[in-house]
Amino acid sequence: MLITRRRAIQDLSIGGMSLAMASCLRSIQAHAAGNEETLPKRFVFVVKSSGIDKFNLVPDGLENHFIHPDDGKKLGNRGRRPGPLVDVSLADRKLPEKLAVLDSFKDRLTILQSLSGVGFRGNHTKGFGTLSLHDSETVAVAPTLDCLLGQHLSSGPYPMYGMAMNGKLLGNDKPGDTYCYPNLSAYGAAKPVAYQASPRKAFLELFGAAVATPAQLEKKLALNGNLMDFLTEDARRVEKQLSGDDKERFDLYMDSFNSLRKIEKKKAALMDRIQKHAPELTDRYESIAPSARIESHFEIASAALISGLTNVVTLRPDTLGVKYSELGLSDHVHALGHLGDNAASNGWTGHQARMEIEKLHLKEIANMAKKFDSIPEGDGTMLDNTMIVYMSCSSGDHHCDGYDWPFVLLGGMGKKLKMGRYIEYPKYGTKGHRTVGNLYLSLIQSAGLETPNTFGQMDSNLKHLDLKGPLEELMS
Repeated sequence: MLITRRRAIQDLSIGGMSLAMASCLRSIQAHAAGNEETLPKRFVFVVKSSGIDKFNLVPDGLENHFIHPDDGKKLGNRGRRPGPLVDVSLADRKLPEKLAVLDSFKDRLTILQSLSGVGFRGNHTKGFGTLSLHDSETVAVAPTLDCLLGQHLSSGPYPMYGMAMNGKLLGNDKPGDTYCYPNLSAYGAAKPVAYQASPRKAFLELFGAAVATPAQLEKKLALNGNLMDFLTEDARRVEKQLSGDDKERFDLYMDSFNSLRKIEKKKAALMDRIQKHAPELTDRYESIAPSARIESHFEIASAALISGLTNVVTLRPDTLGVKYSELGLSDHVHALGHLGDNAASNGWTGHQARMEIEKLHLKEIANMAKKFDSIPEGDGTMLDNTMIVYMSCSSGDHHCDGYDWPFVLLGGMGKKLKMGRYIEYPKYGTKGHRTVGNLYLSLIQSAGLETPNTFGQMDSNLKHLDLKGPLEELMS
């Protein structure tokens, strides 16, 4: 009896294999079966502070509703001119200057404009509301999109991994060197996620076991196991003496130790893959220059995703207090947001300085995309199953009212999203207008999750519009 290659691959058993080998085999089986939907899906959220300028995201040849038609000056927060839905291909259009670095990925790039996120507070940031779309600036009241996706998509030790410059929005121009809370991601109410600020510590946390000697690794695993066994025995004695709230708090405490042990076991199972893709620990990881810190964070994030340590990463490349001195700027991000057409310290206008900072971020996004695009997966590459989302915690302006919230999407999601498009929705409150919630539903659906009708708080001022479901123009 003739057994085809496809049948032989499908019959291979995954049981008993390491996580890395099992993940690889699932990819091979999906390709052999012609089932691209079963390939792993990944997300990278790059969340900038102080807004992403929307007036310089419009490709050549299209009417720019975000500038004055006579003098070309940028219009204010709610000053955009009205216009119909714009949904055009990027194939034959020149990208705006700040997106030029993504030109080679034009077929997998989509620019979204004029989505709104109004109805919850946030002067310089929406805080947790950025990704949960709740009135949740400083206190988490609901799970955020990145954590929801991570819990569904990640089989590695980290459902979602976050890295940030530091945890303070204002008043600190030096990057942090330990865990911090940027008030951005949460697994649920009062469950914020700690981000790692230090590239060196992130490297050791994620890849340290891979660079350790076999003896060091065996000792570490044995020590963790012995410690957990000791804690478990000790816990039984302590637990008998507790009741009520005290017992509940103690159970949560023990859960954290169990979670740590599970993380270490999953890392050990991925050892071969981690060793192959771990970045080199360089002096750049010690630098506090914003561009070096950002480059390091992107490098670590890429390696973590490629290694299978997580399927979702959220990066916070700067805060309002950061000064990009390597660009000749002594003004911090907050000051640049107020300059407009006035000159910054190096002679640029505020608008130009903001664009150059965004170009620095987009350069790292392009480098990440190139890495993913070099890794075969199914009938395409890893990039075809990864979505990089460049956005801001404060919509399209320095002070975030949320009426015009731009997004830059790069990658693919198993061909479930239409890429290579420029999509601009009608002005806030007018027929055809859509919200950030509709975008998040699109991402949820493309990832294969059960998709509700709405996401986050609904805008009471838009009751006259149908805002249910994903963005039709984005879905394949």
